[in-house]
Amino acid sequence: MKDSVIIVSGGLDSITLLYDKKDEIALGISFDYGSNHNQKEIPYAKYHCEHLGIKHITINLGFIHQYFKSSLLEGADAIPEGNYDDANMKSTVVPFRNGIMLSIAIGVAESNGLKKVFIANHGGDHAIYPDCRPAFIKAIDAAAEAGTYVKARVVAPYTNITKSDIVTKGVSLGIDYSKTWSCYKGHEKHCGKCGTCTERKEAFRLAGVPDPTEYEE
Repeated sequence: MKDSVIIVSGGLDSITLLYDKKDEIALGISFDYGSNHNQKEIPYAKYHCEHLGIKHITINLGFIHQYFKSSLLEGADAIPEGNYDDANMKSTVVPFRNGIMLSIAIGVAESNGLKKVFIANHGGDHAIYPDCRPAFIKAIDAAAEAGTYVKARVVAPYTNITKSDIVTKGVSLGIDYSKTWSCYKGHEKHCGKCGTCTERKEAFRLAGVPDPTEYEE
């Protein structure tokens, strides 16, 4: 039964969840908040939704770029290099981004008579992103249920698994990961050095799967 929406960025994690739960998803929602890489990843979200016959929409959140502080919003040169757990990667946090996107997705779900909102946060996000952690997901799920007539639920099935686990799952689903985007710098190719590129490389390596990504280096 298609009773769900999904927040789908066009990245590896959300595309995997899209395929994983395709039989439950009625609508894919992408958010354009003015990050360096939105214009690289959102076309992939649209492509995969269309491939699966799932309606896709993009919602503009231009106010985030205007009023929020994050290196993701400041141009490619502002993106730090290194591992996700490095302290300097905290600059890539967009304050309460998932809270804002989930709140909108919950409203869209209720407006369309849908009862679930899927989000693809995972265990590797916990180190620096407060709105990816289990406590946050539990809290906003409770808020969604209490604050909607349909008693909407936020469903985050990857919260406690690793990105390599996600790759393994996606390969079993036949996903073409060359048609996904991770790099925060938003160049023509993945830079290969920023935190999300480093994490992407490691995920394929740990999963024992060839990495189809084109990197600058």
